[in-house]
Amino acid sequence: MSTAADFAATRKGARTHLDALDLYGVRASLSDEERMVQDSVARFVDDRVLPVIRKHFEEHSFPRDLVPGLAELGLLGSSLEGYGCAGMNAVSYGLICQELERGDSGIRSFVSVQSSLCMYPIHAYGSDEQKERFLPRMATGELIGCFGLTEPHGGSDPGNMKTHAKRRGRDWVLNGSKMWITNAPIADLAIVWARTDEGIRGFIVEKGMRGLAAPEIERKFSLRASATGALYFEDVVVPEANVLPGTTIGLKAPLSCLTQARYGITWGVIGAAQACLAQLLDYTQTRILFGRPLAANQAIQIRLAEMARGITGAQLLALQLGRLKDQGRMHPTQVSLAKWNNCRIALDIARDARDMLGGSGISAEYVPIRHALNLESVITYEGTETIHQLTIGRELTGINAF
Repeated sequence: MSTAADFAATRKGARTHLDALDLYGVRASLSDEERMVQDSVARFVDDRVLPVIRKHFEEHSFPRDLVPGLAELGLLGSSLEGYGCAGMNAVSYGLICQELERGDSGIRSFVSVQSSLCMYPIHAYGSDEQKERFLPRMATGELIGCFGLTEPHGGSDPGNMKTHAKRRGRDWVLNGSKMWITNAPIADLAIVWARTDEGIRGFIVEKGMRGLAAPEIERKFSLRASATGALYFEDVVVPEANVLPGTTIGLKAPLSCLTQARYGITWGVIGAAQACLAQLLDYTQTRILFGRPLAANQAIQIRLAEMARGITGAQLLALQLGRLKDQGRMHPTQVSLAKWNNCRIALDIARDARDMLGGSGISAEYVPIRHALNLESVITYEGTETIHQLTIGRELTGINAF
């Protein structure tokens, strides 16, 4: 009768040099700098995130003490130039997201919102004074931001927003609400999009402004290690100095921010899928049923192979998307395709891994249930599957079916 040790020895002797989590050698195609970024973030996740994330997930708390470490590595606003930001390329930012989400989607979400949804619009559309005032302190984590676009009555149709701002002298008076806002309960500032008589504009709303409330959303069973809240505005007076001057009237600016965030998600979910597969490979090789390891069963190997196929395709898609972004040739529809594809693959892998773990699959001692619950949100926010499918359909046909 074969033992787990016998099986492991046989497997080790039969294996080629291929990495089970990188069958096409994506890492080998990275530059030295890109690999260095990935390795430094991987160490941070192994040393700082993984030892505490289960506790924070169970207790529904955000590990805020990780923020200084994230900032020290240059991960906040990592793709931006100047103002204390690291100025990394797009592929490096993707690798950052991949390693962080290997730890937990909540940690990647924090960095994604801070970088792509808050620092990016200030950098792209803000005044020089706004950039100097906010970006350096956001890069160090001294200031935390959130992004207010989604509203309670529906997130997939941002053009139907009810939040509005009215001019009052040189100030603006803001009223309305936003929902499902990552970082809202801990944010020092919010990039808020509101309807005005001139069209939709962006405002920097700061913590402490009278009439602003940011309560945390409780009792959620996804992204529990992320601080999620609502934003309520009741006659909030916002000075003209806090209006983003470089935005065109309409949704082009906020949608450009979403494109940046969606790009990071396409990489991030790969990390979650890899974490599930890595743990499952170990489990199926050491779990003995009917006298042999689970991994010796054809049905198990087929399911593992399907996971590897999905991860490999997602990696190649994300890498090509990153290269296009670094060349200035990335199109939003390409981001939609990658976000839809990679989120679906990662969620399916997490769900299947949970099932293959049997009863252990519902325990927080194993990562698939946590990743599966998180990915139920990730596949929805920054554009649902349907939104991205229709975006691609519009590109293919030239007909808007929204």
